Amino acid sequence: MRVSHYFEFGEHVTGGIAASVDHQRKMLDRVEIEYTTEPTLDADVLHLNVMGPRSVWHARRARQAGVPVVAHTHVTAEDFGDSFRFTNALARPLKPYLRRAYGLADLLVCPSEYNRDLIRGYTDVPTAVVSNGVDREKLDGFESLEAEYRERYDLSPPTVFLVGHVIKRKGLETFVETAHRMPDVDFVWFGPIDRSLKGRDTTRLIDEAPSNCTFTGFIDDIRGAYAAGDVFCFPTHEENEGIALLEAMAAEKPVVVRDIETFSWLADGEECLKVGDRDDREAGAGERGDRARGDNVEGFVEAIDELRDADRRAELGANAAERSEAFSLSAIAERYRDLYADLV
Repeated sequence: MRVSHYFEFGEHVTGGIAASVDHQRKMLDRVEIEYTTEPTLDADVLHLNVMGPRSVWHARRARQAGVPVVAHTHVTAEDFGDSFRFTNALARPLKPYLRRAYGLADLLVCPSEYNRDLIRGYTDVPTAVVSNGVDREKLDGFESLEAEYRERYDLSPPTVFLVGHVIKRKGLETFVETAHRMPDVDFVWFGPIDRSLKGRDTTRLIDEAPSNCTFTGFIDDIRGAYAAGDVFCFPTHEENEGIALLEAMAAEKPVVVRDIETFSWLADGEECLKVGDRDDREAGAGERGDRARGDNVEGFVEAIDELRDADRRAELGANAAERSEAFSLSAIAERYRDLYADLV
């Protein structure tokens, strides 16, 4: 079997989508499926990762030639907003475009049940849920970097951290406001800032963050983030799955997440701590940040306070690591062989 595994905009797209594509190709290597990264009809399956205009064109050609088309549903209108400059304006016309684009596939691969539920509102193309997975080998030896990265960013345990692009959708307001409320705790966000691509609200939040809240920008070794951080705080408002969350769990870090449908598979109090949003009516006028829209900053403060206890951190971290084993690349790889075989 030969697969054309194409990643349009691959030279420009970073973050979770790029990591997912890398994971997919490692899994294809594991199960010894031959693939090319070029979009070609000289293959048994055409697998597309971002449905840009070139991918749509190749999908149409493949359908005419009788080559099965698989498309990953990394992008939805729901998670496109509050990301980079102009993405809010583009989110509305994006949905009808994606409906047509995803409709060209014979099979849609969704990274989570939540994502599949969204996609069912786009098209009736058959779907399969396959996690983006977590590459445990990428984290090998992360513990040895703890002293270096704590010293580099002047961090003291228990450090609250997040990994990924600094974007508003991932709960930037909540992260900063929680740091305001906990001045004796170090907060650090590891990941690219890309100010030129951000709106004024995002840059303002970064610039007005308290002194105990650090934004590192891009770091050359992501293992340093998991070495220096003690509590992974992920107040994202919308997520298709969350590779950084899976990495934190694999690194035995306790995680605090917003109680959204995406994370329904996590057991609150056992594998994570979940924080639900407050009712909008409870948020007083004039309160700063997300709280004016019902965001439960106090809930995040309480969860992090609970994790000041080292034993509680160890307990939740161990449970999270055990839960993450089902998302390892070795556990998922055979799914791709089965999906492709069914299509062919």
